[in-house]
Amino acid sequence: MPDVPPWARVAGDVNLGVRRGAWYQVVRLTTDAAWLDVFQRTRSVPRDALEIVTVRPDVWSVVERPYDAIELPVKWGSRYAVCPRCSRRAALPEHAAEMECPACERVFPLRLSQRFTDRGPLGDTLG
Repeated sequence: MPDVPPWARVAGDVNLGVRRGAWYQVVRLTTDAAWLDVFQRTRSVPRDALEIVTVRPDVWSVVERPYDAIELPVKWGSRYAVCPRCSRRAALPEHAAEMECPACERVFPLRLSQRFTDRGPLGDTLG
C-alpha cells in the first residue's frame, strides 16, 4: 500500500454495512478485500465491490436510491447526495453546481458523473 492511504466507497447498489456514496480511508488492502476505517471501526469489504482512489474526492457523491433504503425521505426521489467530508445524506437539488452540507456546513461541487481517477472527478456538473 502507498505511503498515503487510499480511499474507497461502495460501487453500485449493494448492502455491505457501510453508507453508499461515503468515502472511507483504506486501512489494509489485499487482492480480495479492503479493510475500511468506518467511524473508527475496521470493516472488511470485498475489494471488487469498491471504487478505490488515491486522493479523497471533494465532490458530493450522487447515489441512486437503494432498493433496501431505510430512513430516507420519500420526497428525495430516486437520488440523493452524500457529503464527501462527513458522509451526511442530503436531498439532491434539481439544478445546482454546488451544495452546502447541512451537517458540516462546507460547500462542495455536485457532479452528474461519479467516476473518479487519481487526478480527480470526471463528468459534467449538474445543472
